[in-house]
Amino acid sequence: MKRFRHFITEGKYPLWLRFTVGGIVLRIKNLQNKIDSEEDPVKQNKLISQQNTLLSYIGGLGIGVGSTDHVLLKKLKGSMVGPKK
Repeated sequence: MKRFRHFITEGKYPLWLRFTVGGIVLRIKNLQNKIDSEEDPVKQNKLISQQNTLLSYIGGLGIGVGSTDHVLLKKLKGSMVGPKK
């Protein structure tokens, strides 16, 4: 079984990226639970909008890290302050 210390040191992606994506995934799962339990369709749509914003951050990070464009990666890293309420 792998220990956490071994997990965070392996791979080609930077540590900040792995923790950021992990945090975003947890927020997406939390939003999904809220969407499932919400009865009001208007509130559900707002929660889905927040969830889509987080998914777009993950997609953007995948593109930014996969390319050699350091300016794009810097912009993505700086813009991830969370969804606006």
